[in-house]
Amino acid sequence: MFERPHSLNQGQTTFMTAKKKKSARQKPIWERAYQGHAYWLGKKKLGKVTLLIAHNVDPRGKYRWEAAGRAGFSDALEKAKSAVELAVSTADKQLDLFK
Repeated sequence: MFERPHSLNQGQTTFMTAKKKKSARQKPIWERAYQGHAYWLGKKKLGKVTLLIAHNVDPRGKYRWEAAGRAGFSDALEKAKSAVELAVSTADKQLDLFK
């Protein structure tokens, strides 16, 4: 009779079982651009951070951020990114008034 060779040892997995499952919930990612960054969830843009032009010195900050109907200025890129993330996360949890 024909028998299948046992090529798998204990502890080894096949390709099908080692394949990672897709996460049920996507995570937003930052995409870098020439003069700014954009915050994406799939194909939906959640917010953006833009670099203000160097010759237009703005006393409010070096970066302008916009997300979830809010906007602001910041001197550091990391602070602007965290402000976008905070605005998106609070807008996600806030209930609509006129629905």
